[in-house]
Amino acid sequence: MYQAVVFFDLDGTLMQDDKTVAPSSVHAIQQLKANGVLPVIATGRNVFEVRDVMQATGIDSIVSANGSYVQYQGKFLSAHEIDKGLLQDVTHYANQHGDALAYYNNAGFALSHRDALTTANFHKLHQPAVVAPRYYQHQHINFILTFDAGDARRYRDRYRGQLSFVRNNPRALDTMRWGVSKAVGIRDILVQAHLTNVPTYAFGDADNDIEMFQMVTTPIAMGNGQANVKRLAKYVTSDNMHGGIAQGLRHFDLI
Repeated sequence: MYQAVVFFDLDGTLMQDDKTVAPSSVHAIQQLKANGVLPVIATGRNVFEVRDVMQATGIDSIVSANGSYVQYQGKFLSAHEIDKGLLQDVTHYANQHGDALAYYNNAGFALSHRDALTTANFHKLHQPAVVAPRYYQHQHINFILTFDAGDARRYRDRYRGQLSFVRNNPRALDTMRWGVSKAVGIRDILVQAHLTNVPTYAFGDADNDIEMFQMVTTPIAMGNGQANVKRLAKYVTSDNMHGGIAQGLRHFDLI
């Protein structure tokens, strides 16, 4: 039985600015595990995008794609897939407005079409992006990147009650089934792994961490985090470039 569970966001949190994990954080996670604490990654990224981080840290439980795909101890636990009819509708609507979509599952992704926003986005991520407009028709899809050029309201208004949209970056919106967030994935792990009675902690820095912070016992904000995230935290640790993970864990006597 685990003594506690700690959830780690990746970008701006567990990862440094160069997308690596600091040796101090790797060591802290090893100490956590030795102390009977379960470390879990909780990220907007999909599983195939973070296998190197999972290998580097030894973490095999993950709430990925903002809660829409979950693994526990290296095994599939849950997926909140988007209905094929809804995928077809949002694809048609995006095409009408000239917006590209990227369709994701735990194994990979494909684009509806390529444009300046998708080119800039995947160049920054150093990811090759394949164009396959019908990808969603023959794949299980739990997550979409909607390249909206900053006009999120029309998507939120049209798909209220069907899809949730969270700003990922200036180019795109994370898109999940309505109501799905990191908190939903966290609940999946806690309930199905029988961990609802243990203390829970979470490290985060951005808007898509807000529901996670509201779900756990002890939210911890990174020093580089957004002001609204820091306001929800019980503790603000150092930033992601200066040992914030280890500092936060030590503050709560987890290591």
